Amino acid sequence: MERTVLHVDCNKFYASVECLYRPEIRNKPVAVGGSTESRHGIILTKNEIASKYGLTVGEPLWKARQKCPDLVIVPPNYPLYLRFSRLCRKVYEDYTDLIEPFGLDECWLDITGTGRSGEEVAEEIRTRIKAELGITVSVGVSFNKIFAKLGSDFKKPDAVTVISRDNYKKIAWELPCSDLLFVGRSTTKKLLYYGINTIGDIANADPALLKRILGKNGETLYAFANGNDVSRVRHKDETEDVKSVGNSTTTPRDLIDDGDVKTVFRVLSESVASRLREQGLKGRTVAIYVRDTELNSFTRQRALAACTNVSSEILKTAMELFTANYDWNYHIRSLGVWVTDFDADFCEQYDFSGSVERREKLERVEKTVDALKRRFGNYCIQRACQLERRDLSGFNPHDEHIIHPIGYRVS
Repeated sequence: MERTVLHVDCNKFYASVECLYRPEIRNKPVAVGGSTESRHGIILTKNEIASKYGLTVGEPLWKARQKCPDLVIVPPNYPLYLRFSRLCRKVYEDYTDLIEPFGLDECWLDITGTGRSGEEVAEEIRTRIKAELGITVSVGVSFNKIFAKLGSDFKKPDAVTVISRDNYKKIAWELPCSDLLFVGRSTTKKLLYYGINTIGDIANADPALLKRILGKNGETLYAFANGNDVSRVRHKDETEDVKSVGNSTTTPRDLIDDGDVKTVFRVLSESVASRLREQGLKGRTVAIYVRDTELNSFTRQRALAACTNVSSEILKTAMELFTANYDWNYHIRSLGVWVTDFDADFCEQYDFSGSVERREKLERVEKTVDALKRRFGNYCIQRACQLERRDLSGFNPHDEHIIHPIGYRVS
């Protein structure tokens, strides 16, 4: 039986919800953006009116204001967006249990075998979301997840697009290669260099060439472009295995020395370690992300001798990676830390150095700190060394950085 897959995408989601709750700004250009004071000043999303001024997601707010002086900028309200995301899911659950999120505002639905056409169900969902929640969605209908997502992007806002076996070459193949899922900026640049401009060009390219220039991803994109995606839509209650735990931040001022970097890394490391302990995880590999004021960036990682969820060990490795790989040609703007390579069956053997006992003692101390923060708030207890640079240490990535559900993996 041919599958029927929908991809539902909430149009301009954050901005649409804000305009719904603030009628006084509905007819104005609106952007949801971060704080200019903390330098998270970029556009997260914007409404249709703002789009007419050429504003783009990720654009700095100062630049957006130059294009649109009357732009209304509102801070993000993630609890409200999460609530609307759940309300949308409630609607989808009336049609199927196979619901896989892709970010906060997008979902795949598999309605195969329901006895109704995909277009009919898509139109009903589009109408219900608009009437019951006051926002709009675009829905793609196809025989696989990749083309369903292409369909939801093809016509916006408040629209339904069907990409079938009969028309996918006419619709999908004429789109630019960058429209295909997992074709980012770097991959697009490589494809364009070889004269591969459209999704049809990918579909008709030599698979060996794609593999040579893109590795395994080349084979995947060739299958996607030819409509051969067979990945399933996950059940709504199915969770995906966690592959890494991390936090990053754009700092409120430029970092000018190792002390500044260590202050920020310590906050990030404590957040990551706490999240690891909450999920009962320990990881063997620590990685860092660094971006300087010229927007040059790099990542580095190192494997540890033993799995850990202790912040001091994460911090120590992060700083070693940083000092070994950065020469301070420029000041620093953003930092990130994450831990990966989890091993649920890892067992440590006690040795004469007492390293295992020290790690267990530190873990008990940090669990006690976790309990205090849960009861009395994040700032009830802090390290004295962090008070020296309060302008850099006064943020709470554990609670403030929203982790959105992200689906999709080829399986």
